[in-house]
Formats: sequence, structure tokens, C-alpha cells
Amino acid sequence: MGKAQRVTILATAALAAAAAVSPAAGGASLKAAGAGAHAESGRAHAESGRAPVASGRAPGASGGRAVRTAARGSTARAFGGGGAAALSLPPWLDCGDGLQCAKLPVPVDWSAPDGPRTEIDLARMPARDPGRTLGALMVNLGDGSTIQAVRARPDTVSELTRWFDVVLVEARGFGDRGSAAMLACPVAQPDPRRLLLAPGERAWRRYARDNAAYDDSCRAAAGPAYDGLASWQVAHDLDAVRAALGEPRLRYLGSSYGAVYGKAYLELFPDTAGRMYLEGGPDHTEAGLERRVTAQARAAERRLFAFRDWCRARRGCPLGHDDAVAVLADLRRRTPLNAGPGHLVKTRRLLAAVYAGLVPERWPQLAQAMSAAREGDAAALAAMADVAAPAPPGTVTGILYCHDFVPDVPSDPLVHAMEARLRKVAPRIGWLAARQELARCLGLPRGVAPSWPPHAPGPRNGPRALVGIGRLDVAAHPAPRIPGTRVLWHGDGSGAYLLQGVSRLRATCLRTRVHNYLVNGVLPERGASCPAELTATL
Repeated sequence: MGKAQRVTILATAALAAAAAVSPAAGGASLKAAGAGAHAESGRAHAESGRAPVASGRAPGASGGRAVRTAARGSTARAFGGGGAAALSLPPWLDCGDGLQCAKLPVPVDWSAPDGPRTEIDLARMPARDPGRTLGALMVNLGDGSTIQAVRARPDTVSELTRWFDVVLVEARGFGDRGSAAMLACPVAQPDPRRLLLAPGERAWRRYARDNAAYDDSCRAAAGPAYDGLASWQVAHDLDAVRAALGEPRLRYLGSSYGAVYGKAYLELFPDTAGRMYLEGGPDHTEAGLERRVTAQARAAERRLFAFRDWCRARRGCPLGHDDAVAVLADLRRRTPLNAGPGHLVKTRRLLAAVYAGLVPERWPQLAQAMSAAREGDAAALAAMADVAAPAPPGTVTGILYCHDFVPDVPSDPLVHAMEARLRKVAPRIGWLAARQELARCLGLPRGVAPSWPPHAPGPRNGPRALVGIGRLDVAAHPAPRIPGTRVLWHGDGSGAYLLQGVSRLRATCLRTRVHNYLVNGVLPERGASCPAELTATL
């Protein structure tokens, strides 16, 4: 019997053992078996209007305990549990760029394991010294394809091969280049930044229409897999990969949305959760929509002041030693600003441009543009607010987020009221966070709860997760509400560990402490922090 056959048999045996688990209804990645039924539902959709986002909630929609109790060990038992060492590895085949690729069959829906199946893409970056590897470390980088991202920038994670076989695990709807697992939505998701430039009911409705078209196109492309695009399913997939690799515990590095998958795994599979490093993920522990947006607004405001401090300390900054916050206030008083013949920059575009430029990598560009605007030419600053129409195909990134996070999106008048409240806590720039964040799920069906809704998890035992939080990260910070975590603060933004790898910053404070935990199990001391090691190089 070949390796591929053994893995398929193991996955098939997993299905019955997972039948008692009751997650979000729905599917996984692409058009798995059952597409005929989807065609019928599509006709009904065309006749009666929008179909619901999901046909049911995950257990624990109003809290995490029910989910954890129902799911504890379900996938682990299905793939061998304590006998995981007897399982066969997928057949790794060379696939270029120093990677070995494989696919693992999983249920489209882990709550209906006898139903359709699909495959998830895996890629392995082998340990430099196979004889001394500590085992597999699974990695998901969040937005987009993890495998394609590592092909493009292998230095993000290649240093980890000093100790581990790095196994890249794709979330549902994503895949390697040319893979059938990579879901292509015929309509790309519109850019929510466009609402920063055109507030008002008419623009709100237009965006809702365009976002609904994106959602419809992903629904049609995914078929019965659409509803299962949620972190509950991805966490089960991670456990299936762990067991198929013969690992007793999941070692994991999750960045951006990959941190949400890691948090779900910690809650659903505490008995097999091993050492994890999570960074830059949105806060899935805060159920209050306005509280999440308020946290983002405050973070954006802090980033503005960090930009000011960086410019003051940087030799040659175009703003010199002037206070960038005061420069922004002066530019705002002088609006409309001249941006060339026939072009004026009004207050809204000015603020949207600065908001866009507060990503640390754009700080030099922002300083130059603000300096030029102060001297009478705001063309470069105005261009920073430009929003290009997204080119198809789209990805399911927006669908995953909305299935996991957002309830009914408020109407435009209610968003205006929220912005007024945010101006009291983030008056300069942070209040813009509301419209951009809420627009992500605008136009999707109303009245249906997220399939894996935000909630505060209950207490857990087992190894702690290390959570990196950047002081320049605009996402809300979930770590204090995730039991059993240790926070490592640092002075950079989201994805700092990965970006330091790309920048060949090997021996940084952040990477040294992350490696010490993943390799040796040594957590940083409580209250530990690292300096801004990326922004220092700008």
C-alpha cells in the first residue's frame, strides 16, 4: 500500500470519530462533492434573494466552553490520538523552491464527517540537519496563501529550519500556485478605504452592493464549501495534520489571521496544544463590535505619535525636528490644499492620506509628502489616499473574516454616530478606523450570527502560548483575554517576526525570545518587551 493510500484511509477513518462534534455548518475549500445540490440552491438564491451566510452556529456561539467540551480531542482521536506515532506521513514530493508538497484529505465539514471531502495543501521546508530536527513546526501566515508567501520570501521562516521541519499549512480556500485548492472569486472584494474619501448614505449603499457581489461570487465558486470557511474548521484541519504527521502536540507559529486559527486550536484542542507563537492577529476574544473598533482607533492614534517620535529622532527626516502631529493640525486648518492645477485636497482626503501613510514602512514617504504639502504642494500627499479598483480574481480572506467576526453591520447614520464617539478618544486620526473596519462585511446577509463568533475563552491548562504584540499594531490586542498566554511586547507593528526575517535581522530581541520558547520552552519573563528593531532601520 502506498503512502497516499495510507493517508486517505486514515482520513476516512477520522470521519466517523468526528461525527459527534457540532460546529458551524458548511464546507471547506473548493467545489467538493455536492456541487449539484449547490446548483439547486443557487437557482433558489437567484429567485428569492440572498442566501444566509451559515446554516447554523458553532457550539459556544455565546461563549467558548461548549465548543471546547464538545470538540476536545475529537480530531486527535479520529487520527489516532495517543497513538499518533503509528500514522503515516503524507507523500512529500519536491515542488520547487526547496519545498516538498503534499495534500491531506479532510471532511468538508467536521460536524458531518460522512459527507463530502476536500484536500488541504501542505508544504514542508525540511530541517537543515534531518538527524537533529526537533520535529514539525506548523506555520500559517494568515491573509492569502502561506505557501506562495514563503516561496516569494523564504526568509520569513527559513531560520526555523535550524531546529524544525517547517510545515506550511494552508487554510481552507487557499493553496499553492496552480492548486485546485486556491479558491478564485470572480469578483474581487472592494477596498474599504474608498469609504474614507466618500462618506454618506449613497457611497455606503454602493459599497454594500459591490461587497455583496464579491460575496455572491465566492459563494458560487466555493459551492457547498462556502459555509465552512471559518476558523472552527481550520483548527480541526490543523489537528488532522498534526496527527497525520505523528506529532503528539501541535507546535505552531501563526501570524496575522493565522493567529486566529491558533487561538481556536488552543480552545478546541487543549490536550494536544504545544508551544505556539501568535502575532498580529485580530481580537477574536472581544464580542463587542464597538469595543473592538475603539481599540483599533486608539492604536491608530498611538501610531501617529510614534511616527512623530521616529521623525524627530531620525537624521534627515524632511519634517526636521518639527512635531508631525502639529504639522498635521496645521495642514488641516489650511485645507483645501493645493495639489496642482485644478486639484484641491480637502480635509477628508488629507486625513485618509495620513491614515494610509501610518504603516511604518511608509513613514519616510509620509514625512516627505507632509513636508511638500506644508510648502504648498500636496500632490504627493493626496496620492497616498488613492484607492485603485481591485483586480479579480478575489480571495476568500474577507469571507473568512466575516464568518468569524462580524454581526449585523450598522447603517450609515449609526456609523456616523460611532465616529462621533470615537472622536472623543482618538480625535486626530484614529476615529477613521470605524468606517474602514465595518465596511469589510457591509452588504453581506443580515440577521445571521457569525459561524465562529468572537467570545472570551474559558480557562485552560497545558503549555502557554507566547503572543507577540507590537505597540504599532492597529489590531486590538487579544492576549490578556486568552487564558494561559504570555505577552511579549515589542516596538514594531504587525508581523514583526516575519518582517525581521525578510530584513535579515537575525539576532533581534524578538526573534531570540521567540526561538528560545519554541525550541527550549523558555518563556520571556512577565512584563518583558523588545525595542523597535524594524523602524530603527527605516
